[in-house]
Amino acid sequence: MSLFQNATYLASAHHLHDLPPPGEPEVAFAGRSNAGKSSAINALANRTRLAFVSKTPGRTQQINFFQLTGGGLLVDLPGYGYAKVPEALRNHWEDTLSRFLQTRPSLCGLVLVMDARHPLTERDELMLGWFRPTGRPVHVLLTKADKLNRREQALTLEKVRARLAALGGLATVQLFSSPDRSGLEEAEEVITGWLVAAGARNKEAPSQRGKLGAKRLKRD
Repeated sequence: MSLFQNATYLASAHHLHDLPPPGEPEVAFAGRSNAGKSSAINALANRTRLAFVSKTPGRTQQINFFQLTGGGLLVDLPGYGYAKVPEALRNHWEDTLSRFLQTRPSLCGLVLVMDARHPLTERDELMLGWFRPTGRPVHVLLTKADKLNRREQALTLEKVRARLAALGGLATVQLFSSPDRSGLEEAEEVITGWLVAAGARNKEAPSQRGKLGAKRLKRD
């Protein structure tokens, strides 16, 4: 069974001080408003309303955490780039998202959702710039790929892949469509790999600290 099956809502936060304490590995989902971010999360979890889907962009205005039964969390970040959001709120979320992506210790990767018809907006590249210094991986989902023909899909994929390489960092990209569920297995494989690897590192860390402590005692 998929790691994302039976995912459940855990908590929401409007400010960083409201976040649940870091612990289990987390994968954040970010994207421009109306790029299909919540639909992608719902498709991965095989649920229709785990993450809120609205026809009105800019409605996700909290950081939402979802618990995975196999361990780890999915984090649904507020959509960005929607002009009708009040300026004060837009400024709040720019500051909050930048600090969350750069300082959240339990984040093990970022899934950046882009509309395949309009990829690599200025805000998308800003998100990449905030996250790149962490050294953690990024996986780009080019959603709504079903709205492009095969030639357009191939050209878009090539263009985005080249731009990500030029920007540097650990970034991969794929085509994705929530309605026809294409690209689902590839996305699951990437995200599961991150969570499993991070979970293994978390288990190793206490034992490594114990070994270091034992060595210090011997020296003393």
